[in-house]
Amino acid sequence: MTGTYVQKEAEDSGPSGYAAARLRLLTEETRSGPPRRAALADLTDDWLTGLFAAGAEGLRGASLVAVGGYGRGELSPRSDLDLLLLHDGGDPKAVAALADRLWYPVWDLGLDLDHSVRTPAEARKTAGEDLKVQLGLLDARHIAGDLGLTASLRTAVLADWRNQAPKRLPELQELCAERAERQGELQYLLEPDLKEARGGLRDATALRAVAASWLADAPREGLADARRRLLDVRDALHLATGRATDRLALQEQDQVAAELGLLDADTLLRQVYEAARLVSYASDVTWREVGRVLRSRAVRPRLRAMLGGGKPTAERSPLAEGVVEQEGEVVLARAARPERDPVLPLRAAAAAAQADLPLSLHAVRRLAATVRPLPAPWPAEAREQLVTLLGSGRPTIEVWEALEAEGLITRLLPDWERVRCRPQRNAVHLWTVDRHLIETAVRASDFTRRVSRPDLLLVAALLHDIGKGWPGDHSVAGEIIAKDVATRIGFDRHDVSVIATLVRHHLLLIDTATRRDLEDPATVRSVAEAVGSESTLELLHALTEADALATGPAAWSSWRGSLVADLVKRVSAVLAGDAPADPEEAAPTAEQERLALEAVATGGPVLSLRAQTEPPAGQEPSGDPEPLGVELLIAVPDQPGVLPAVSGVLAMHRLTVRTAELRSLHLPDGVDGSVLLLDWRVAAEYGSLPQAARLRSDLVRALDGSLDIAGRLAERDAAYPRRRGVVAPAARVSVHPAASRLATVIEVRSQDAPGLLFRIGRALEDASVRVRSAHVSTLGANAVDAFYVTGPEGAPLPGDEAAAVARKLEETLRG
Repeated sequence: MTGTYVQKEAEDSGPSGYAAARLRLLTEETRSGPPRRAALADLTDDWLTGLFAAGAEGLRGASLVAVGGYGRGELSPRSDLDLLLLHDGGDPKAVAALADRLWYPVWDLGLDLDHSVRTPAEARKTAGEDLKVQLGLLDARHIAGDLGLTASLRTAVLADWRNQAPKRLPELQELCAERAERQGELQYLLEPDLKEARGGLRDATALRAVAASWLADAPREGLADARRRLLDVRDALHLATGRATDRLALQEQDQVAAELGLLDADTLLRQVYEAARLVSYASDVTWREVGRVLRSRAVRPRLRAMLGGGKPTAERSPLAEGVVEQEGEVVLARAARPERDPVLPLRAAAAAAQADLPLSLHAVRRLAATVRPLPAPWPAEAREQLVTLLGSGRPTIEVWEALEAEGLITRLLPDWERVRCRPQRNAVHLWTVDRHLIETAVRASDFTRRVSRPDLLLVAALLHDIGKGWPGDHSVAGEIIAKDVATRIGFDRHDVSVIATLVRHHLLLIDTATRRDLEDPATVRSVAEAVGSESTLELLHALTEADALATGPAAWSSWRGSLVADLVKRVSAVLAGDAPADPEEAAPTAEQERLALEAVATGGPVLSLRAQTEPPAGQEPSGDPEPLGVELLIAVPDQPGVLPAVSGVLAMHRLTVRTAELRSLHLPDGVDGSVLLLDWRVAAEYGSLPQAARLRSDLVRALDGSLDIAGRLAERDAAYPRRRGVVAPAARVSVHPAASRLATVIEVRSQDAPGLLFRIGRALEDASVRVRSAHVSTLGANAVDAFYVTGPEGAPLPGDEAAAVARKLEETLRG
């Protein structure tokens, strides 16, 4: 059915005809994107024109005006209608009656309506008081009635906007900044708001308003296409959900991707991120230009008076060869010749980051258009300028984004294309892969005084996740890519090997420290063998912390830092020639020994609760005191069922386990018996912590079997039905036979949930294995737990038996 026929049907059939024609238009497979939005606006115009004509008989001096998105002709399937009934004030009663004839049919169809009834003077007055109203009127479009009335209002509103621009544009910029603070950056969010987040449709509209002021203009290349892509996604979201929503929720992304004919949700997010990044960059450039123009206007009259009316010359301060500062930006010197100087982009970028100044849009575009490719390997200056750029701290980000916006990064580092705008579907990660790599380099710049080769640290930080654009283990793929990139950059064979090792093992320290028994000599030796040298260990330690800090707040804490530092200390000793200490000889702290002796004396569990806001001993504080939760120390005579008993009691009291260590304690000579020590960090789900005496009482009952933990937890779960949410991946259980010579290591990766550790502990008890030690780590919504288990006689499990335990445990967690 043609668009003309659809419109004719709407005109002939009234509201019901419009509804049918609207539905038919939205379900047409042959039309989507801008053509469908324009057709929907035309269809709605025709319907409203009919309503206006029927209700305005004999009324003169009135018009119906579309404003905002409807004024721009950008009607998505569930967009509201922004309408202004404009009148000259001659017949208020007739105007009120006309308004009823217009608004009620819209409401009767269930369409959202944003409406107002004003004279031109009232409209201008309201716009002068309310910036959002003024922005809407900038897109005013005549629908029906007195065309001259609409045209005069448009002319007046535009004149007002241009006259008031020096005052109103800073107000608009502040509005955009406040919205970005509330909604976040569209280009990094897993569930972004397409309209309100920074880089979204609101910002694209703000750029139109800036252009309409004639004070400054946005970079236009690609901006219209970015806006179109965001609108297309919103259309598909409206059709997929049947709701007027702008938030691209996780559970709807596959359906929206299918609606747009895209491969999958990741492809969808990547397109959204690319569009948002372009809008964000255009916004940065535009607001910078607005600020420059406003400052120039404020200063120029005084300068002209001082110079006798002559035109002032902008001051240019040299920063590097071919690079100068002018009016708060980094520009190319007049004598610069990018076509003869392939290092110039890196030199200009490094100079800008070091001076904490933005690269001018004109300079970046000139570099992108004329510069020659760097030879392979790079000259030494290019490598040094890259390292300088990466080591400049926070200013690196803005400069890097300017280079990337014009395609210079992928020309310097072709492998960057695979990670550019790549989403990370992990709530722990704040950033896309490419931004995370830059954030890691920024964090690593704080540690350059801690290492002997800061250049290797910074380049490894830039490349550590470069393999995420390839199938398989990203560390393995990344090692291969890192070798190639480091060679092309111009590092020698030894340095290339170090960078490749850092990329291959960038997760080794944090994984080992939080999931393995550091008292086991095999653990420490395996890390030492992988690292190879103390200098590489030093670099890997700094990279580990930088990577975690750049990931997000859930990935690093003083607690995790102390575990990694402990591991590094042990590995360093091995690399220096010292044998790792026997775990049986590890000396307990005074507090641990006191609790252990009391447990032996009483024959029951003894515990202490201690709030921890300071870093553990040996860890330097950083910044504000970090709330680390509560440290729970429990000593209990060695017996079966300790792990499920303790974890079950904690679950009953709604205590979340953040980290957990369980191990046998070596008692002083002359003291008989064996004691298990549990050193856990816990936090209350809500409310206050339970008293230690109550925890101990319930633990005694759990150990003697008089407390039905499983029943109590089941009753509580039944009383609180599960809420609908994202379906988590299935639990995965694996055996690591080479991780220890003293025990079998079983690793569990699962969605964190109340009572999870209790279920794991009970399943291990049912399998008749002894838990020699446990290492529990909760990272965001994910639990990664390692259990060192033996058979009843204390020996590692045979391979087939270990595999059977792992399968049984996996079945338990999936049930």
